[in-house]
Amino acid sequence: MIDHLSKARRVFAIEAAEAARVADRLDETFVRAVETIREALARRNKIVVVGVGKSGHIGDKIAATLTSTGSPAVVLNSLNALHGDLGVVSDGDIILALSYSGQTDELLNILPALKRFEVTLIALTGNPASILARHADLHLNVSIDREACPLGLAPTSSTTAMLMLGDALAMVLLEARGFRKEDFARYHPGGRLGRTLLLGVSEIMRCGEALALLPPESRIRDVLRAMAKARTGSAILTHPDGSLAGIFTHGDFGRTIDTIPDLLERPVAEFMTPHPVTIAANQLAVEVLHLLKRHSIDDLVVVEEKEGLRFPVGLVDSQDLAKFRLV
Repeated sequence: MIDHLSKARRVFAIEAAEAARVADRLDETFVRAVETIREALARRNKIVVVGVGKSGHIGDKIAATLTSTGSPAVVLNSLNALHGDLGVVSDGDIILALSYSGQTDELLNILPALKRFEVTLIALTGNPASILARHADLHLNVSIDREACPLGLAPTSSTTAMLMLGDALAMVLLEARGFRKEDFARYHPGGRLGRTLLLGVSEIMRCGEALALLPPESRIRDVLRAMAKARTGSAILTHPDGSLAGIFTHGDFGRTIDTIPDLLERPVAEFMTPHPVTIAANQLAVEVLHLLKRHSIDDLVVVEEKEGLRFPVGLVDSQDLAKFRLV
């Protein structure tokens, strides 16, 4: 019986080992490539990715990763480049050319045309002596010792190494350019992360009848009734002017019920947290996750500030986060 699992693991092992060799070979040329691209993007130029065959498919993915992480990239079809598609190239752009052999005719045919522009050519090849590598301004070596294909024919280790080097460029650029989660969300509004990061606190907070709002002198008995009516685990206590006085939770009640005989008749002011953690209504919902985790709490009072005072306008209950796909 053919051992499919061992053969599959062999592919993983070969490709991982070859990718590690490429990583070990990274040098100052990679640094120069990152800085050259970063400077071009700062001038509002772009990256033009070009490749043929399997390298072309890898180029498509690299371009997509670059663009989605804030480094604008377009794909130039080498077959159509000489028939009008060179119009996507502008002076100052970066040309990212992918060819493992570095000798691909379709790619070499457009080199003279590309060289007429004031562009920087960065080549990813497995052959430093190739025509493409020699004509490049910067060459990134993705050579491997062997493919994972048992016939040694299908591009496997070579395409994986090229893809990983492209990812490395994109991720290092991401950090070098100060790209943030919020920026990522702007480019992915339909994805889970986009929803998480673009939701505002005002969109997920409880308000109106879903809040238990009482004065600090209220008896614990009345506070619990108000919490039950609002179906919330917290009560927000407010001063006569409506500003925030504190918060009282089911946890506070549970920690004191066995030690205070007349607890239900005592004023909530004696047991509330007078300076609760708060968040502004105009903040992003992702900040809620950070605050809840940092302070190990389940509820967050949403406030608006006026003349130095905090006025509660809502409550974020951790139980609601799953409903909004935030956890």
